[in-house]
Amino acid sequence: MSAAIDDDLHRLVDGELEPSRRAEVEAYIGQHPEAADRVRELHRLNAGLRALSDPELSEPVPAKFLTRPAARDTRWRWIGMAAGLFAIGVVTGWLVHGAIFTPVQQAMSLPRQAAIAHAVYAPEVRHPVEVDAKEEDHLVRWLSKRLGTDLKAPKLGPLGFDLVGGRLLSGPNGPVAHFMFQDARGARLTLYVSTQKADTRQTAFRFSQEDRVSVFYWVDGRNGYALSGEMGREQLLVIADAVYQQLNP
Repeated sequence: MSAAIDDDLHRLVDGELEPSRRAEVEAYIGQHPEAADRVRELHRLNAGLRALSDPELSEPVPAKFLTRPAARDTRWRWIGMAAGLFAIGVVTGWLVHGAIFTPVQQAMSLPRQAAIAHAVYAPEVRHPVEVDAKEEDHLVRWLSKRLGTDLKAPKLGPLGFDLVGGRLLSGPNGPVAHFMFQDARGARLTLYVSTQKADTRQTAFRFSQEDRVSVFYWVDGRNGYALSGEMGREQLLVIADAVYQQLNP
């Protein structure tokens, strides 16, 4: 898919295409399944970003910002607000247009990256993964080759979660492996495995709460691991410990 077509798909999803060009792009999508898949992916990405940012955006404005400014400060305050909105627009545009593979993401923490990926793909019904659990061996070999390391899909059956499958994502430092698990009630966990810039060994678990998504994460060598799920900290810790024990026997 060419860069020009991909740009049109982004503009279509964002509602920025002129009516005549929109008709052309929609016709193209109808004839090219990969373009239709790309549009669905962009919609999922937007939904995931909104799920993580809506709580902050819906918070009431602090009273101190509602105070009417002095007349001499009005112009500069409006300039400052405009600059702030422009910065937010630039960041959001880069996140969406680059499918989270941008300089902006490099400043994002590992748990934040993992939580966004979880929010995007965990709710998906028809296409939660690229390769399902029936092809687990192929999935693990494929992702291992892309990341340049030996990966494993943890066995979480004893804890009530079975492998759904996985997919390849793009991260700030290269490919990312994304495994998904599901229990009998339909609750899902995702394991995000990324490549780190430096070879470190910080295997102690760390916890992060990203809106409704709980994340336990750690770094081992050149790989960062993050287990995400919408569940309590204690329950997720038990599963994260099982994952760590299997990946580091």
